[in-house]
Amino acid sequence: MQLKTSPAPFLHQETCVSEIMRQVLYALIPGIVVYVYFFGWGIVINIVLASVTALTCEALMLWLRNRPIRPFLTDNSALVTAWLLAMALPPFVPWWATVLGTAFGLIFAKHLYGGLGYNPFNPAVVGYVVLLISFPFEMTRWPALASLSGYYPGILDSLSIIFTGQSTSGLTLDALSSATPLDTMKTELKQFYTVTEIQSNPLFSTLGAKGWEWIEGTFFLGGCWLIYKRVITWHIPVAVLGSLFVISGLFFMIDSDLNPSPLFHILTGGSIIGAFFIATDPVSAATSNKGRLFYGVGIGLLIYIIRTWGGYPDGIAFSVLLMNMAAPTIDYYTKPRVFGH
Repeated sequence: MQLKTSPAPFLHQETCVSEIMRQVLYALIPGIVVYVYFFGWGIVINIVLASVTALTCEALMLWLRNRPIRPFLTDNSALVTAWLLAMALPPFVPWWATVLGTAFGLIFAKHLYGGLGYNPFNPAVVGYVVLLISFPFEMTRWPALASLSGYYPGILDSLSIIFTGQSTSGLTLDALSSATPLDTMKTELKQFYTVTEIQSNPLFSTLGAKGWEWIEGTFFLGGCWLIYKRVITWHIPVAVLGSLFVISGLFFMIDSDLNPSPLFHILTGGSIIGAFFIATDPVSAATSNKGRLFYGVGIGLLIYIIRTWGGYPDGIAFSVLLMNMAAPTIDYYTKPRVFGH
């Protein structure tokens, strides 16, 4: 009997989609733990809501498209989308917003383009932007740090706020909400306060926003883990954070009274999680190493432009979507040479 084998070369594939996505989820867990420490259990509830919605929509769309459900449902890509979107939302955003944003991202930004591997835009970012544009009031009600407000919402209180709008003790979300550090900085700069005066606010610490520097630092460690495990390469994170650091540093040197420091921009908001976990989406980002550098630099520059002169305090989502549109052109002009030429 003749043994049939596949032709050479005989390569062993060490990773697959499900393993890559699982590593991303593992890398997010430490940051989530720190997030819960500073803001309470709302983010965990949002993650559960988003995960259930994502898996349900994924199964429904696979069934409608006559695709096998189990292999795609267990590749963890829907869960990564759900977790990233949930972490971008305010911890006590109404439950229906989490469900709506997740469903829109999975159905319209992923499956209507053909599913995983064919979507030109990051589904989590699309879901977030739809919510931000459609429901700006709900999307801007962030709670104050527990250390500043003196109130730490437990699981029952968090569930009550998310599903009813008030805690079990009767506190409404309006009473618990506070302007974000980026929003505070942008608003008060327009009122002609200096950066030094603004940073005397208890919301801020020496390096950035109080609490956020710890959250971002933990996500940085998670991002380094992904690079170590070769889930992502260093090109996009370094390009995003490097370009953001350089452009904010130039303006800071020109006038430090009107422009926050580079460390403030990196350690406040979603800069690090955006650089390591969102911009590095393998489907919607540039693919060549040179292209990834151009892609990341574009995101970093757009973040600063939107934060400084745009209508939103943080520009991560819009920057990523704009560069998603540019990724095919970047790939076209940065194709590596064919071997032997």
